[in-house]
Amino acid sequence: MAVSLVVVGGSWGGAQAARMLLSRLPGTFAAPVVIVLHRAPDTDDGMLSRTLAQGCALAVADAEDKQPLQAGCVLIAPAGYHLLMEIGNIALSTEEAVHFSRPSIDVAFESASRSYGDGVAAVVLSGANADGAAGCARIAATGGTVLIQDPASAARREMPCAALAACPQPELTGDPAALGDRLLELAA
Repeated sequence: MAVSLVVVGGSWGGAQAARMLLSRLPGTFAAPVVIVLHRAPDTDDGMLSRTLAQGCALAVADAEDKQPLQAGCVLIAPAGYHLLMEIGNIALSTEEAVHFSRPSIDVAFESASRSYGDGVAAVVLSGANADGAAGCARIAATGGTVLIQDPASAARREMPCAALAACPQPELTGDPAALGDRLLELAA
């Protein structure tokens, strides 16, 4: 089955890794992309979107509650909100932080798995905690694809290492540019 949704998670070093990954995706990329990066609650969301849009052929925007998921678009989880995937759109939540984070990667991955099953491709980038590991295991259990940045290429290896330990058969796909190339293959 071709990928129908890509969900990317990262923390420390994740923004730079996400930029590299996004630079590989053409404007005609066939699946919506959602990015969840840890950051302080008072962060300027627009700044992250502008940074990720540099060198990216896709439209990049801060996610808004009930916004549609569309191919060719990248939605960024706003600071202070969990981002949940529903069929065709996203929802924002202010429920309790997970792994001291809101937005939480696990929350996003688990909701994507519930709504999109084996059509999800989860990508774990650089980060300094285990957020995303449980979500990766859930995505793998429902037949989705899990791609993990090689810890050797990550600014912080804790997040990719935790995902590797939690996931039975992840794809360890080198640096973030290689992850972008692999997503192109999966969405074709």
